[in-house]
Amino acid sequence: MSFLNLIKKYLIDSQIYVSLMGTFLAGFFMLEQKIFRWPTLLLIFITYFSGYLYTKYQYDKKKFFKILIFNCICGIVSVILILKNHNEYRLLKWAVIVVLGLFYNSFFLEKFIRKIPLLKVFYVGLTWALINSWLILPEFNWSIFLISWLFISALVLPFDIRDMKSDDVVTFPILIGVQKTKYFAYSLVCISCLLSLIFLSVEFALCFFLTTVITFIMIYYSQNNNKESYFSFWVESCSGLPLLCFYIYWLIN
Repeated sequence: MSFLNLIKKYLIDSQIYVSLMGTFLAGFFMLEQKIFRWPTLLLIFITYFSGYLYTKYQYDKKKFFKILIFNCICGIVSVILILKNHNEYRLLKWAVIVVLGLFYNSFFLEKFIRKIPLLKVFYVGLTWALINSWLILPEFNWSIFLISWLFISALVLPFDIRDMKSDDVVTFPILIGVQKTKYFAYSLVCISCLLSLIFLSVEFALCFFLTTVITFIMIYYSQNNNKESYFSFWVESCSGLPLLCFYIYWLIN
């Protein structure tokens, strides 16, 4: 098996990569708010990882029971991390976000959010934004919420372009076409960038600006016939770019 196939199997298909990207974005905002803590970062990764594993394998009868046991273990570890390093209010916030994730796509619900036309884009952005602006902070931060919500919602749109021929629910590319969907994504990223320039400290705003430039390029080249790796690796990587840019900035300075 080639090196690229190994990466795809053990990093991307395993849901580790998307979980890392979500964790990196949260870490970026933690650093900006000067509240970085490793236990919190670990909590965020476990939450993303268990959530994405559940979403992917809930219909796989052979693997679901193992995933359910693994998720229960992750839940116990998460509760311990919260109670040892935070407080009961943080536990409540975490529980709310987990429940929102279950509402997004769960086989035991007659209707779930993913099946509601056009809502999926904003709902995914909502859950990521709540982690960045509510779970990791002592108080809710509206500016970080809006920056995250708009940015992540924009990143979901290329995946809708990828899936437009197989989706059984109306999405933006199906409704308004690929090009208008890209224009919509550009506008979301642009507003998110403007908010970051207004509300984030200078070095973090610069890192986010550089990220949005690359995100524009990723959106521009999104096509339904692109390879899967274009979306699951390159587009997904945009979430981790702010932290990478900040790390490079830190090394330089």
